[in-house]
Amino acid sequence: MVRMRPAELTRAVAAALATAASLGLTADDAVVLHDSNRLTLRVLPCDVLVRVAPAGHRAARFEIEMAQRLAGPGRPVATLDPRVAPRGYERDGFVITFWTYYGPAGGTIAPADYAAALGRLHAGMRGLDVPTPHARDRVREARQLVASRSRTPALTDGDRELLGTTLERLGRVLDGRADEQVLHGEPHPGNVLSTKDGPLFVDLETCCRGPVEFDVAHAPEEVAGHYPGLDRDLVHDCRVLVLAMITTWRWDRDDDLPDGRHLAVDWLDRLRAALAGDDRALRIAPPT
Repeated sequence: MVRMRPAELTRAVAAALATAASLGLTADDAVVLHDSNRLTLRVLPCDVLVRVAPAGHRAARFEIEMAQRLAGPGRPVATLDPRVAPRGYERDGFVITFWTYYGPAGGTIAPADYAAALGRLHAGMRGLDVPTPHARDRVREARQLVASRSRTPALTDGDRELLGTTLERLGRVLDGRADEQVLHGEPHPGNVLSTKDGPLFVDLETCCRGPVEFDVAHAPEEVAGHYPGLDRDLVHDCRVLVLAMITTWRWDRDDDLPDGRHLAVDWLDRLRAALAGDDRALRIAPPT
Protein backbone atom coordinates (compact mmCIF):
# COMPACT_ATOMS: atom_id res chain seq x y z
CA MET A 1 0.00 0.00 0.00
CA VAL A 2 1.43 3.37 -1.05
CA ARG A 3 0.19 6.49 0.68
CA MET A 4 -0.07 9.96 -0.83
CA ARG A 5 2.76 12.31 0.03
CA PRO A 6 1.79 15.29 2.24
CA ALA A 7 1.85 17.84 -0.58
CA GLU A 8 -0.13 15.52 -2.85
CA LEU A 9 -2.64 14.86 -0.08
CA THR A 10 -3.18 18.60 0.43
CA ARG A 11 -3.81 19.04 -3.30
CA ALA A 12 -6.16 16.05 -3.36
CA VAL A 13 -8.27 17.43 -0.49
CA ALA A 14 -8.44 20.83 -2.15
CA ALA A 15 -9.49 19.24 -5.45
CA ALA A 16 -12.21 17.23 -3.71
CA LEU A 17 -13.64 20.27 -1.91
CA ALA A 18 -13.55 22.41 -5.04
CA THR A 19 -15.22 19.72 -7.15
CA ALA A 20 -17.93 19.12 -4.55
CA ALA A 21 -18.65 22.85 -4.38
CA SER A 22 -18.79 23.12 -8.18
CA LEU A 23 -21.48 20.41 -8.16
CA GLY A 24 -23.66 22.35 -5.73
CA LEU A 25 -22.66 20.49 -2.55
CA THR A 26 -21.81 22.49 0.55
CA ALA A 27 -18.18 21.57 1.14
CA ASP A 28 -16.42 23.43 3.93
CA ASP A 29 -14.28 20.69 5.45
CA ALA A 30 -12.94 17.20 4.79
CA VAL A 31 -12.06 14.41 7.19
CA VAL A 32 -9.50 11.86 5.94
CA LEU A 33 -10.92 8.37 6.46
CA HIS A 34 -8.35 6.35 4.53
CA ASP A 35 -5.11 7.18 2.76
CA SER A 36 -3.57 4.68 0.38
CA ASN A 37 -3.17 4.61 -3.41
CA ARG A 38 -6.31 6.71 -3.35
CA LEU A 39 -7.73 9.01 -0.71
CA THR A 40 -11.12 8.53 0.98
CA LEU A 41 -12.69 11.61 2.55
CA ARG A 42 -15.85 12.53 4.38
CA VAL A 43 -16.80 15.97 3.09
CA LEU A 44 -18.87 18.17 5.39
CA PRO A 45 -21.46 19.55 5.95
CA CYS A 46 -22.97 17.94 2.83
CA ASP A 47 -21.90 14.57 4.29
CA VAL A 48 -20.69 12.79 1.18
CA LEU A 49 -17.92 10.20 0.89
CA VAL A 50 -15.39 11.18 -1.74
CA ARG A 51 -12.67 9.03 -3.31
CA VAL A 52 -9.71 10.80 -4.87
CA ALA A 53 -7.18 8.99 -7.05
CA PRO A 54 -4.45 10.10 -9.46
CA ALA A 55 -5.92 10.87 -12.87
CA GLY A 56 -4.20 7.82 -14.33
CA HIS A 57 -6.01 5.54 -11.88
CA ARG A 58 -8.15 3.58 -14.35
CA ALA A 59 -10.30 1.77 -11.80
CA ALA A 60 -12.63 4.69 -11.00
CA ARG A 61 -14.81 4.18 -14.08
CA PHE A 62 -14.85 0.41 -13.53
CA GLU A 63 -15.90 0.81 -9.90
CA ILE A 64 -18.73 3.16 -10.84
CA GLU A 65 -19.95 0.71 -13.48
CA MET A 66 -19.93 -2.14 -10.99
CA ALA A 67 -21.80 -0.08 -8.39
CA GLN A 68 -24.47 0.82 -10.94
CA ARG A 69 -24.86 -2.78 -12.12
CA LEU A 70 -25.18 -4.05 -8.54
CA ALA A 71 -27.53 -1.34 -7.31
CA GLY A 72 -30.97 -2.46 -6.17
CA PRO A 73 -32.99 -3.65 -3.19
CA GLY A 74 -31.22 -6.27 -1.12
CA ARG A 75 -27.87 -5.75 -2.80
CA PRO A 76 -25.27 -5.27 -0.03
CA VAL A 77 -23.09 -2.67 -1.73
CA ALA A 78 -22.35 0.96 -0.97
CA THR A 79 -24.11 3.25 -3.42
CA LEU A 80 -23.09 6.31 -5.38
CA ASP A 81 -24.29 9.64 -4.04
CA PRO A 82 -27.57 10.47 -5.85
CA ARG A 83 -26.99 14.22 -5.74
CA VAL A 84 -24.35 14.21 -8.47
CA ALA A 85 -24.02 12.48 -11.83
CA PRO A 86 -22.41 9.03 -11.51
CA ARG A 87 -19.03 9.54 -13.12
CA GLY A 88 -15.43 10.43 -12.35
CA TYR A 89 -14.63 14.15 -12.19
CA GLU A 90 -11.13 15.19 -13.17
CA ARG A 91 -9.48 18.14 -11.47
CA ASP A 92 -5.87 19.15 -10.83
CA GLY A 93 -4.46 15.76 -11.82
CA PHE A 94 -7.00 13.70 -9.84
CA VAL A 95 -10.15 11.74 -10.63
CA ILE A 96 -12.86 12.22 -8.00
CA THR A 97 -15.95 10.10 -7.34
CA PHE A 98 -18.85 10.67 -4.96
CA TRP A 99 -20.45 7.99 -2.76
CA THR A 100 -23.08 7.75 -0.04
CA TYR A 101 -21.60 8.19 3.43
CA TYR A 102 -22.73 5.55 5.92
CA GLY A 103 -22.29 6.33 9.59
CA PRO A 104 -20.91 3.40 11.60
CA ALA A 105 -23.52 1.21 13.27
CA GLY A 106 -21.02 0.02 15.87
CA GLY A 107 -19.96 -3.48 16.84
CA THR A 108 -18.55 -6.26 14.74
CA ILE A 109 -20.51 -8.02 12.03
CA ALA A 110 -21.75 -11.45 13.12
CA PRO A 111 -20.28 -14.27 10.97
CA ALA A 112 -23.76 -15.40 9.87
CA ASP A 113 -24.66 -11.86 8.74
CA TYR A 114 -21.30 -11.49 7.00
CA ALA A 115 -21.82 -14.79 5.13
CA ALA A 116 -25.40 -13.93 4.18
CA ALA A 117 -24.35 -10.54 2.80
CA LEU A 118 -21.47 -12.07 0.87
CA GLY A 119 -23.83 -14.71 -0.53
CA ARG A 120 -26.26 -12.02 -1.71
CA LEU A 121 -23.38 -10.12 -3.29
CA HIS A 122 -22.24 -13.23 -5.14
CA ALA A 123 -25.80 -13.95 -6.27
CA GLY A 124 -26.03 -10.45 -7.72
CA MET A 125 -22.66 -10.80 -9.42
CA ARG A 126 -23.32 -14.26 -10.84
CA GLY A 127 -25.20 -13.01 -13.87
CA LEU A 128 -22.95 -10.07 -14.65
CA ASP A 129 -21.43 -10.02 -18.12
CA VAL A 130 -18.60 -7.56 -17.55
CA PRO A 131 -14.90 -7.88 -18.38
CA THR A 132 -12.85 -8.30 -15.21
CA PRO A 133 -9.35 -9.50 -14.36
CA HIS A 134 -9.02 -13.07 -13.10
CA ALA A 135 -7.90 -13.90 -9.57
CA ARG A 136 -4.93 -15.60 -11.24
CA ASP A 137 -3.82 -12.16 -12.48
CA ARG A 138 -3.44 -11.00 -8.89
CA VAL A 139 -1.40 -14.09 -8.08
CA ARG A 140 0.78 -13.43 -11.12
CA GLU A 141 1.40 -9.86 -9.96
CA ALA A 142 2.50 -11.17 -6.56
CA ARG A 143 4.84 -13.68 -8.24
CA GLN A 144 6.36 -10.92 -10.34
CA LEU A 145 6.95 -8.86 -7.20
CA VAL A 146 8.67 -11.79 -5.48
CA ALA A 147 10.82 -12.41 -8.55
CA SER A 148 12.02 -8.79 -8.66
CA ARG A 149 14.97 -8.31 -6.33
CA SER A 150 14.92 -4.58 -7.01
CA ARG A 151 11.31 -4.28 -5.83
CA THR A 152 11.70 -6.65 -2.83
CA PRO A 153 15.34 -6.11 -1.82
CA ALA A 154 14.85 -7.08 1.85
CA LEU A 155 13.65 -10.61 1.11
CA THR A 156 16.22 -13.33 1.82
CA ASP A 157 16.80 -15.97 -0.83
CA GLY A 158 15.05 -18.58 1.30
CA ASP A 159 12.00 -16.42 1.94
CA ARG A 160 11.85 -15.42 -1.72
CA GLU A 161 11.82 -19.09 -2.71
CA LEU A 162 9.15 -19.89 -0.10
CA LEU A 163 6.82 -17.17 -1.33
CA GLY A 164 7.45 -17.85 -5.01
CA THR A 165 6.90 -21.60 -4.67
CA THR A 166 3.74 -21.16 -2.59
CA LEU A 167 2.24 -18.64 -5.00
CA GLU A 168 3.02 -20.85 -7.99
CA ARG A 169 1.72 -24.07 -6.44
CA LEU A 170 -1.45 -22.74 -4.84
CA GLY A 171 -2.19 -20.39 -7.71
CA ARG A 172 -2.96 -23.51 -9.73
CA VAL A 173 -6.08 -24.19 -7.61
CA LEU A 174 -7.71 -21.30 -9.49
CA ASP A 175 -7.06 -22.79 -12.93
CA GLY A 176 -9.71 -24.22 -15.24
CA ARG A 177 -12.67 -24.13 -12.86
CA ALA A 178 -16.19 -24.40 -14.25
CA ASP A 179 -17.68 -22.54 -11.27
CA GLU A 180 -16.02 -19.19 -11.93
CA GLN A 181 -17.99 -15.99 -11.58
CA VAL A 182 -17.46 -12.30 -10.87
CA LEU A 183 -16.19 -11.76 -7.31
CA HIS A 184 -15.56 -8.82 -5.02
CA GLY A 185 -11.88 -9.75 -4.96
CA GLU A 186 -11.01 -8.52 -1.46
CA PRO A 187 -14.07 -8.77 0.83
CA HIS A 188 -12.01 -8.64 4.02
CA PRO A 189 -13.40 -6.81 7.09
CA GLY A 190 -11.77 -3.54 6.03
CA ASN A 191 -14.00 -3.54 2.94
CA VAL A 192 -17.27 -4.27 4.76
CA LEU A 193 -19.22 -1.52 6.50
CA SER A 194 -21.46 -2.23 9.48
CA THR A 195 -24.50 -0.01 8.87
CA LYS A 196 -28.09 0.27 10.07
CA ASP A 197 -29.02 -1.42 6.78
CA GLY A 198 -26.71 -4.36 7.50
CA PRO A 199 -23.26 -5.16 6.09
CA LEU A 200 -22.34 -3.26 2.92
CA PHE A 201 -19.33 -3.98 0.72
CA VAL A 202 -17.10 -1.20 -0.58
CA ASP A 203 -14.05 -0.92 -2.88
CA LEU A 204 -15.50 -2.59 -5.94
CA GLU A 205 -12.39 -1.72 -7.92
CA THR A 206 -10.95 -5.06 -6.76
CA CYS A 207 -13.59 -7.14 -8.58
CA CYS A 208 -12.20 -10.13 -10.43
CA ARG A 209 -13.27 -13.56 -11.68
CA GLY A 210 -12.80 -16.86 -9.90
CA PRO A 211 -14.48 -19.34 -7.54
CA VAL A 212 -16.47 -17.93 -4.60
CA GLU A 213 -14.04 -19.72 -2.27
CA PHE A 214 -11.40 -17.14 -3.19
CA ASP A 215 -13.64 -14.39 -1.81
CA VAL A 216 -14.60 -16.37 1.28
CA ALA A 217 -10.90 -16.89 2.03
CA HIS A 218 -10.58 -13.13 2.66
CA ALA A 219 -13.30 -13.14 5.32
CA PRO A 220 -12.86 -14.16 8.97
CA GLU A 221 -12.59 -17.93 9.36
CA GLU A 222 -15.99 -18.27 11.08
CA VAL A 223 -17.78 -16.83 8.03
CA ALA A 224 -17.10 -19.94 5.94
CA GLY A 225 -19.13 -22.04 8.36
CA HIS A 226 -22.24 -20.04 7.47
CA TYR A 227 -21.73 -19.94 3.70
CA PRO A 228 -23.45 -22.95 2.06
CA GLY A 229 -22.05 -25.16 -0.67
CA LEU A 230 -18.37 -24.38 -0.31
CA ASP A 231 -15.48 -26.63 -1.29
CA ARG A 232 -13.78 -26.62 2.13
CA ASP A 233 -10.43 -27.83 0.78
CA LEU A 234 -10.45 -25.03 -1.79
CA VAL A 235 -11.29 -22.45 0.91
CA HIS A 236 -8.28 -23.66 2.92
CA ASP A 237 -5.95 -23.53 -0.08
CA CYS A 238 -7.19 -20.06 -0.94
CA ARG A 239 -6.61 -18.89 2.64
CA VAL A 240 -2.96 -19.95 2.41
CA LEU A 241 -2.73 -18.38 -1.06
CA VAL A 242 -4.19 -15.07 0.17
CA LEU A 243 -1.76 -15.11 3.12
CA ALA A 244 1.14 -15.56 0.69
CA MET A 245 -0.16 -12.71 -1.48
CA ILE A 246 -0.67 -10.14 1.28
CA THR A 247 2.69 -11.11 2.81
CA THR A 248 4.30 -10.42 -0.56
CA TRP A 249 2.74 -6.93 -0.73
CA ARG A 250 4.32 -6.08 2.63
CA TRP A 251 7.82 -6.78 1.23
CA ASP A 252 7.38 -4.29 -1.60
CA ARG A 253 10.00 -1.57 -1.12
CA ASP A 254 7.32 1.05 -1.86
CA ASP A 255 4.84 -0.30 0.68
CA ASP A 256 4.27 2.17 3.49
CA LEU A 257 1.54 0.49 5.49
CA PRO A 258 2.11 1.47 9.13
CA ASP A 259 4.14 -1.27 10.81
CA GLY A 260 4.29 -2.99 7.43
CA ARG A 261 7.74 -4.49 7.84
CA HIS A 262 6.81 -6.00 11.20
CA LEU A 263 3.74 -7.52 9.55
CA ALA A 264 5.90 -8.80 6.70
CA VAL A 265 8.08 -10.78 9.11
CA ASP A 266 5.16 -11.98 11.24
CA TRP A 267 3.12 -13.10 8.24
CA LEU A 268 6.06 -15.01 6.80
CA ASP A 269 6.27 -16.93 10.07
CA ARG A 270 2.54 -17.58 9.91
CA LEU A 271 2.83 -18.76 6.32
CA ARG A 272 5.49 -21.28 7.32
CA ALA A 273 3.26 -22.49 10.14
CA ALA A 274 0.24 -22.78 7.84
CA LEU A 275 2.24 -24.77 5.30
CA ALA A 276 3.30 -27.07 8.14
CA GLY A 277 -0.36 -27.74 8.95
CA ASP A 278 -1.08 -25.20 11.71
CA ASP A 279 -4.35 -23.63 10.58
CA ARG A 280 -4.32 -21.22 13.53
CA ALA A 281 -1.72 -19.26 11.57
CA LEU A 282 -4.40 -18.32 9.02
CA ARG A 283 -6.30 -16.22 11.56
CA ILE A 284 -4.89 -12.81 10.71
CA ALA A 285 -6.40 -9.44 10.00
CA PRO A 286 -5.72 -8.40 6.39
CA PRO A 287 -4.59 -4.82 5.78
CA THR A 288 -7.34 -2.24 5.39
